[in-house]
Amino acid sequence: MFETLSDRLTSVFSSLRSKGRLSDADIDATTREIRIALLEADVALPVVKAFVAQVKERARGAEVSQALNPAQQVVKIVNDELIEILGGETRRLRFAKTPPTVIMLAGLQGAGKTTLAGKLARWLREQGHAPMLVAADLQRPNAVQQLQVVGERAQVAVYAPEPGSGVGDPVEVARRSIDEARRLQHDIVIIDTAGRLGIDQEMMKQAADIRAAVTPDEVLFVVDAMIGQDAVTTAQAFMEGVGFDGVVLTKLDGDARGGAALSVRHITGRPIMFASTGEKLEDFDAFHPDRMASRILDMGDILTLIEQAQKTFDEEQAAKMAGKLTSGENFTLEDFLEQMMMVQKMGPIKNLLGMMPGMGQMRDQLNSIDDRDLDRLAAIIRSMTPAERQDPKIINGSRRARIAAGSGVTVTAVSNLVTRFFEAQKMMKRVAGGMGLPGMPGGRGKAAKAQKKAKKGRRVSGDPRKAALGKAQADDAPPAAPKPGGLLGNLGAGKLPPGMELPPGFDPSKLNLPPRQK
Repeated sequence: MFETLSDRLTSVFSSLRSKGRLSDADIDATTREIRIALLEADVALPVVKAFVAQVKERARGAEVSQALNPAQQVVKIVNDELIEILGGETRRLRFAKTPPTVIMLAGLQGAGKTTLAGKLARWLREQGHAPMLVAADLQRPNAVQQLQVVGERAQVAVYAPEPGSGVGDPVEVARRSIDEARRLQHDIVIIDTAGRLGIDQEMMKQAADIRAAVTPDEVLFVVDAMIGQDAVTTAQAFMEGVGFDGVVLTKLDGDARGGAALSVRHITGRPIMFASTGEKLEDFDAFHPDRMASRILDMGDILTLIEQAQKTFDEEQAAKMAGKLTSGENFTLEDFLEQMMMVQKMGPIKNLLGMMPGMGQMRDQLNSIDDRDLDRLAAIIRSMTPAERQDPKIINGSRRARIAAGSGVTVTAVSNLVTRFFEAQKMMKRVAGGMGLPGMPGGRGKAAKAQKKAKKGRRVSGDPRKAALGKAQADDAPPAAPKPGGLLGNLGAGKLPPGMELPPGFDPSKLNLPPRQK
């Protein structure tokens, strides 16, 4: 969603890196470009003015003028101000001292409240809570049935005493749901309320009545991040008519310009608490202002990547696989398939790579990545026998043809997979062997190679004349002088350590030594 803004800001900062010192003209030009970038991203004008003024004030201060690298300082200032606009710190849910904690969702129709209710319930269930969904949207056709389906997918309970589609009192349903949650020992209640295509008094009154009836601990305003400036207008209307404690952004994976995310918090003064980035129930997480600012500035989001890996990978299994990778031995196609499946659980490959720093400059390559390629590789490996997975060297021409037929790919695709696997195996062995560098774990270095070569002895030519000539030269050669160093080395050089000198006139031939054993 922030691709346009990210590209513009990245180009602005790249022009600064060649400057050793920033003049006032440079700062004015930079802030002008930042202003244009924010306006093109559909950020509200009051937010743009406040943001640019703050950046300009700090850029003219001592932290930039006295810096060794002014361009990096300007990037840091923009990053800090983005974090501030997005909320500063991550805002956590407030839980009631006495369960159940009541969370009320409000927003316009089409913002994705019902789906988001299921996402939030699943997220809370994974945190160890026992949430219950409440179907209080009794106006929209089939809204109750949709919530029941979402609740079943999220594996959480749904309280839906009324059929909906215009039948039932939503205020009474919300009030009775609290007693039902206490009876069934649910510690969190999530109330899905009705919305409208636009703001009207009937919707506002119903939402205000539900709030008065259940006194929720959190009222979350659900806003579609793709509606641009209308998000600010809608948020202001809900703030005045109902009031809310936090904002939830949906459809952050869309192709809109995303200015709503940078505007709503600044205009309403309420923090963004959660972000929904896809249609699946797992495409949901807490909103972290610092991580979002880092993504906008193309500095990656390594912390989120690590958190997703920790959720997906089993610790014992990961340690076992790391041992195989570092040893470079016994890494089979079965292990490769297992690793591939674990990576797929973390989400689309394009999204994972997009969290790496600097990937914004490779957006075209990222967009060309297709997760179905991994599915094809998995199909090829699953079409192999256990023996073929353990030892791919036995895969000959007839086996490749059988594997290709079983996985629905060409023989060339099978051959390419096997070849790349062997190359990866060799690379891992080189890494495990220290890449042949002295001092590296497992490295052999030049000295070890020389010793190995010396152990093999002198090479003898296959020509008898050359062999005889080489032997004669070796016999005529004078004995090699012993190397100095150590006690034996000093003896060979005619020297002894202090205190061990031989007496004058000493003749070693007169020593009565035992005969040499043959």
